[in-house]
Amino acid sequence: MKLTIIQTGEVPAPLRNQFGPYRRMFETMFDGTGQGFSYDMVAVSDGEPFPDPATLEGIVITGSAAGVYDDFAWLDPLRAFIRDAYGRQTPMLGVCFGHQIMADALGGDVRKSDKGWGLGRHTYGVKARPDFMRTAPSVLAVACSHQDQVIVPPRDAQVILASDFTPNAGLAYRNGAALSFQPHPEFRDDYTVALAELRRGKAPDNVVETAVSSIATPSHSADVAGYIGQFFRGR
Repeated sequence: MKLTIIQTGEVPAPLRNQFGPYRRMFETMFDGTGQGFSYDMVAVSDGEPFPDPATLEGIVITGSAAGVYDDFAWLDPLRAFIRDAYGRQTPMLGVCFGHQIMADALGGDVRKSDKGWGLGRHTYGVKARPDFMRTAPSVLAVACSHQDQVIVPPRDAQVILASDFTPNAGLAYRNGAALSFQPHPEFRDDYTVALAELRRGKAPDNVVETAVSSIATPSHSADVAGYIGQFFRGR
């Protein structure tokens, strides 16, 4: 199965030499599932044209420094692409900004949260178990890096992950072919720490320190990657 990565952002320039391009994080994550995926990438934030969802086997919408409320020329075409893919039931995953823009395009409400920065490893309660997540434990700890949140999910979405900080952290859509997560299962721990350190001066120091120390919490990123792999393979 070929996954088309819709790239909407890139690893921040100060970290790119050390951690490489963003697409490689997703490819490494999916390779770890053992599902034998292949990959294509379309850098829509750099002006590359959107593919036709009818020709795609699976879609991954990445994280980004952009917000759904920004005025970039590629945002409305991305919304149209998401609606088209959703209507065609093309399997689609959104992560962080991808999670937010999917919710925005499909009728939800996304804003910059008054709770501030979410950084480091956060723990989320599992609120529902679709077939691809039926073996999930009661909580999942996964890295995050965001200020924006899905405040109100679309009517077609079921909340599957939640925390006090991020009540709508995971959404499974009722067409059976769309899934999204606010946290980043593709992040390695060293990148999570480096990204938190990069936020010094933007996020409060105590939030950054908590983020760095949170990496001591065992990660469920590989488990979440496995659920995502099963989601795509199940389609």
